[in-house]
Amino acid sequence: MSTLAQAIRMESPDTIPVSVGMLPAAWMKYGSELQRLVDQYPQFFHGLKMDLSKVEENLPASYRKGVYFDEWGCEWHNEHAGNESIVVKHPVHTEQDVFDLKIPSCRDGRLPHGFMYLRLLDLAGFENAMVWFAEEDEVIETLIDKVLEYNIYQVAAVLNRMDEIIYFGDDLGMQKGLAIGVRRWRKYLKPCFRKLYGMIKAYKPDQLIYMHTDGCIWEIMPDLIECGVDIINPQYRANGLDNLVRVCRKEHVIPINLDLDRQLFPVATRSQLFDHVAECVESLYLKEGALGLSVELNYEIPLENMAAVLDAVEKYRFYKG
Repeated sequence: MSTLAQAIRMESPDTIPVSVGMLPAAWMKYGSELQRLVDQYPQFFHGLKMDLSKVEENLPASYRKGVYFDEWGCEWHNEHAGNESIVVKHPVHTEQDVFDLKIPSCRDGRLPHGFMYLRLLDLAGFENAMVWFAEEDEVIETLIDKVLEYNIYQVAAVLNRMDEIIYFGDDLGMQKGLAIGVRRWRKYLKPCFRKLYGMIKAYKPDQLIYMHTDGCIWEIMPDLIECGVDIINPQYRANGLDNLVRVCRKEHVIPINLDLDRQLFPVATRSQLFDHVAECVESLYLKEGALGLSVELNYEIPLENMAAVLDAVEKYRFYKG
């Protein structure tokens, strides 16, 4: 069993689990310098050797510079290879388009980041989606039903090939809350996540479900647990440490893999980065577990700051309170 699984199950892991991700853009900028840094931290990268001659060649479609269309007909544009693209043209423009929308035929287990809520915005655009959520009529209900039906097919396709932990990602929050508000989220989106995660738990009751979700989502974290999520990956800055402590330690005990402050990483001093990690760990630590640390590194972070972050999580993953 992995250290993260032990933390989720509250089985008192020896260390706080740490996950470190590097976006392709970081490899494209730093190349061999980044490989040398990775080699210094085998505890986090487990012998990773990047083929630097093929980084750009091996990029997923949405990370390549240019344009691509997904299975729904959304048009994605990317001006900076190595980072994720964005949807700039949406296939759903009118209410009639919602009713005419065809559900893609693929049944391959495709559940990309933004598979439920963000998919609605990708299909209709932010403005249309917000208007239809505000009107609360059959238009938004139909759009949600179609996306949910597609996701039901895709979850069914992965049930017999899940690992110890199955990972989902959907950014539900804005910088200061949910765009549709908590009431509408609970009315329209919560049943979707309950259905999808419920399928997994019905198939395998002890399956662990991990959900990444950016933005200010502390208000609905208990709801996500009710839906079947076992650990949430929330952002430090958008939610605020005080809110995370209150909701995930005082009002409830909710396992979190805390997304450390990516906005701080590029500009902080080494001591500030150590202080940041220390504050998070000291505030959220439980000897039983329920805490992981998530680090995302990209091209805007100087190499010395990357090293400082890794040194800080190396020190504090052994914290015992």
